[in-house]
Amino acid sequence: MDNQKAKVSSAMLAIVLMAGCASHPDPIIDTKGVDMVKYEKDLTECRQYQEQVSVTEGAAKGAAVGAAVGAVVGAISGDAERGAGYGGVSGATRSGIQNQRTKEQVLKNCIRQRGYRVLN
Repeated sequence: MDNQKAKVSSAMLAIVLMAGCASHPDPIIDTKGVDMVKYEKDLTECRQYQEQVSVTEGAAKGAAVGAAVGAVVGAISGDAERGAGYGGVSGATRSGIQNQRTKEQVLKNCIRQRGYRVLN
């Protein structure tokens, strides 16, 4: 089972990295009439709020839940270990991607609340 855990951990790391690369994390704003020095300060402050969302922690929790569900399904089919592995990777993928989206939304919401017009 230790080999299985290593595979799941490696897959979770790859998924989190891919989720981060696949999206555009920064808001695109309408810069007409915007003081860019103030915007950069606001963006930096909003990023501090964004960092409160943990992508890896969410992926780990998703992997644990997915592994448990996968083990049950795998036990029915006769291979609980394989089912747990597939379930863990699947759970980590879903949770990692969802948490990355949440981080992006927190940043965009913060910028909007400071009066900027977010285009994406």
